Amino acid sequence: MAKLSVNINKIATLRNSRGGNNPDLIKVALDAERFGAEGITVHPRPDERHIRYQDVFDLKKVIQTEFNIEGNPKEQKFVDLVLANKPAQVTLVPDAEGQLTSNHGWDTIKHQDYLKDIIAEFKSKGIRVSIFVDPAEEMVEAAELTGTDRIELYTESYASNYHADKELAIKPYIAAARLANKLGLGINAGHDLDLHNLNYFSKNIPGLLEVSIGHALICDSLYLGLENTIQMYLRALKNN
Repeated sequence: MAKLSVNINKIATLRNSRGGNNPDLIKVALDAERFGAEGITVHPRPDERHIRYQDVFDLKKVIQTEFNIEGNPKEQKFVDLVLANKPAQVTLVPDAEGQLTSNHGWDTIKHQDYLKDIIAEFKSKGIRVSIFVDPAEEMVEAAELTGTDRIELYTESYASNYHADKELAIKPYIAAARLANKLGLGINAGHDLDLHNLNYFSKNIPGLLEVSIGHALICDSLYLGLENTIQMYLRALKNN
């Protein structure tokens, strides 16, 4: 079964809106682990509008499951942050400064030389590397040449088209996953996965290792409670 990593960015957004420490980001992360989350994901951005750089240091001290830090390695401050904390995994995302949310994967052909260098730097410190990619076979094939351990399939188009035609929506992801398996790349996935579309995705993507879910999970928890919500997402990941 694929692991569930809970992205806690939205908890930080809520905390920052009042300037205090409510909700307590560290407590939420620890509770998420206690409720069954198998990883904690954060995506700090240069303006620190949600996750602050200090949060990463504070979380690193207490996280017992896998710690995943996402971000754009073209920001030197991000690279320094990752190297200082040495998480289990770093996920490289080609976000522009000020971007609201991630909306595309790497062009692994155009940026291959750069990715090779930065991936080698992280791997030399014992950090597993995943890179954000669109479900295009040519991008998966070029990703393997960068030396990355895993790819993270950007699932926005799947989620957007799931209700209209789920078989058509998932088709390019199945092809990308099969190629990744053939090339020996691990597969993660994330963006707009939720309780409606997660189970079908999990059942049909061969070799899926991890999903990172934040926005939908946190929204669901407002109605269902965090513990119950995490358990519901874990059940959705079961291939039955």
